[in-house]
Amino acid sequence: MNIQEAKNYIKDSIRMYLKKNEFGEYRVPVVRQRPIFLLGAPGIGKTAIMEQIAQELSIALVSYSMTHHTRQSALGLPFIEKKEYGGKEYAISEYTMSEIIASIYETMEESGVNEGILFLDEINCVSETLAPSMLQFLQYKTFGRHSVPEGWVIVTAGNPPEFNKSVREFDVVTMDRLKLIEVEADLKTWKNYATERGIHPAITNYLDIKKEHFYLMEMTTKGRNYVTARGWEDLSQILYLYEEEGKQAEESLIEQYIRNDKVVREFAAYYELYNKYKRDYRIEEILTGEYNKESTERAGNAKFDERLSLMGMLLDRLQNDIKEVMEEAEYLKELRAPLASLKGNDDDVIQTNLATLLDARRKLIETKSRAGALSDSERKKHLRIARFFEEALKAVNNGTGDKFGIVKNKYDGNVNGLKETSAKVKAELHNLFAFVEEAFGNDNEMLILMTELTVHTKSSQFIATFGSEDYSKHNKELMLTERSADLKEEIAALNLE
Repeated sequence: MNIQEAKNYIKDSIRMYLKKNEFGEYRVPVVRQRPIFLLGAPGIGKTAIMEQIAQELSIALVSYSMTHHTRQSALGLPFIEKKEYGGKEYAISEYTMSEIIASIYETMEESGVNEGILFLDEINCVSETLAPSMLQFLQYKTFGRHSVPEGWVIVTAGNPPEFNKSVREFDVVTMDRLKLIEVEADLKTWKNYATERGIHPAITNYLDIKKEHFYLMEMTTKGRNYVTARGWEDLSQILYLYEEEGKQAEESLIEQYIRNDKVVREFAAYYELYNKYKRDYRIEEILTGEYNKESTERAGNAKFDERLSLMGMLLDRLQNDIKEVMEEAEYLKELRAPLASLKGNDDDVIQTNLATLLDARRKLIETKSRAGALSDSERKKHLRIARFFEEALKAVNNGTGDKFGIVKNKYDGNVNGLKETSAKVKAELHNLFAFVEEAFGNDNEMLILMTELTVHTKSSQFIATFGSEDYSKHNKELMLTERSADLKEEIAALNLE
């Protein structure tokens, strides 16, 4: 299965394991809660989905790579304890608490979250001294004499033997105690993730053209060549930083992340071409409606790979603007209820309540961060809310007159700002449709535009919230399902060499 299917399956399994009966007991007893074993090639996002699951279920996450552990760190260190049996005193061996188990209790103490995921990566690469203890752990959730707390689900991950020389294949007895999920790299699933994470459009556009370069593992005379999803994401981040500094990203930089000579050469050539298109077409002018006839004529006469790259750049810029609007709308929506609770109170009560709201939001950020259950987008939203409370409290303390009116005016100012920004982005959307109509008519480029706006969450939410006559019009005109197959064939036939 692909990584998204694996994520949904793991998420459902965890939800089932955490269901309780009328007495507050877990309905699936600990001994029947089979740990999940996620088996897949390196760099396809196994760790990333565990973070997403913890955030979406609002539970904690503790992660460990088992290659870093010896028997002593996993099971605890031995010490001598004196005990009396039958009137005689004996010296016996006890063990301190496992570092892994201790980390769970520390997370619970610091975050106040008592349910979570213990994620053990590279589980099939444990040291030889630790291997015998893993069967006991996988069956009974214990390291030595210390158990994983109730409410904590064990998820493990590992690479198949062909990708890692350190892999120790589990025997049937061990495998019979696991829920095995085999996962494969899947570009379509990763593209959705890439949109949410803001992966550099040069990378996503390149992979639209060269799908076979998304994930590669090859043995050569020089050793193993590889291209992974992790490599593309890390490259994306460094490309953005190089562009901020005005530095040129050479092949020598790209090959630090993409370990395949052919892919490095082809992506470097495409990246140079991508930047040329970006300069030549003046993306900002297209979205503001200030483009000229020369731009539409060039686009209409361009080869398909150039047109595909242009559409990718335009959509990336628009999707980023849409994302900002929808995040602002979500932040203001969440502010509504706490601000409404201030209405009708005395001025001193409003000041006290604002301070309480600020402290509570800061505490929420702190506890969720310590639990590992706060996504980047959620963190940004909560920080914005905390900043609003902080600025409103300062304005109330320094201002005169109606305290609630001061807070309301600040909120209304943000709402008006959102209205202006959403109108600007709605105009960008209209201008993009106008450009595509003029340059390409209702050809494949319009299909790409409609498809991308439909499948991505933020853009579909934006259109549902603020409307788009252009989208409604073309949605009726285009028969997306029938034309998608032809478009895929045309893209697959492209060759950048």
